[in-house]
Amino acid sequence: MPKNSNTPGHSRLTKLNKLTKQHKIALAGVATLGAAALAFSTVPSDAGTTTSDAATSTKVAYSTEPIKGVKASVTDQLAGAGVKTEAIQAKADAKAKAAKAKADAAAAAKKKAAAEAAAKKKAEAARKAKKAASRSTERVKIQPVAATTYANNLNGWINHALAIMKQKGIPGSYNGLYKNIMRESSGNPSAVNGWDVNAVNGTPSIGLLQVIQPTFNAYHVSGTSSNIYDPVANITAAANYAADRYGSIDNVNSAY
Repeated sequence: MPKNSNTPGHSRLTKLNKLTKQHKIALAGVATLGAAALAFSTVPSDAGTTTSDAATSTKVAYSTEPIKGVKASVTDQLAGAGVKTEAIQAKADAKAKAAKAKADAAAAAKKKAAAEAAAKKKAEAARKAKKAASRSTERVKIQPVAATTYANNLNGWINHALAIMKQKGIPGSYNGLYKNIMRESSGNPSAVNGWDVNAVNGTPSIGLLQVIQPTFNAYHVSGTSSNIYDPVANITAAANYAADRYGSIDNVNSAY
């Protein structure tokens, strides 16, 4: 009886061998697909695909880790660019603010200078107007005064001397002058004492109030004649001396 080549054990072995070959093919295909998937996940998005059509039809698991890294890098770059832009804008704003402050200060200084110049001009105009008004007032006040004339006699000489004495602040009255003139020279402007001690010393008493030359020179009143015989010059010099020595010609009642 011929041997049955299809024994159960042999049949199972054959099937196992067949399955094993199929499994091997399947496993090889899976490995190929896995390698393709790994390669695809590592290739940039803009790169060309090198896998076969069969591989592209297979479901592939994509990794998100590289995309997250790229996104973070771009975000950081954008943030850095934003900071730089803000810094540039802040610098420009500060520069504009400084320029505006400088321009405002220059305008304020110019305005102040203009105001000071206007005030100075106004003050100068006011000063000139005041000065002109003052000159006008002075012209109104100053009236031509007729020169006072005095008689060429004892009365006129005394009155003229009193007017000068008043201007110079020399005390004395008409009566004080008159009584001393009458006692000393009897009203003679050319009187000369040639016998007293002054005459003996070479300086005789001369004029209405009998003044010696040294005394006349020392107490001469400016504005009067320098001649000791001049009646008005003689009276005013004597009154000036008496004011210095006795307080006033009015206090003199004897030879002085």
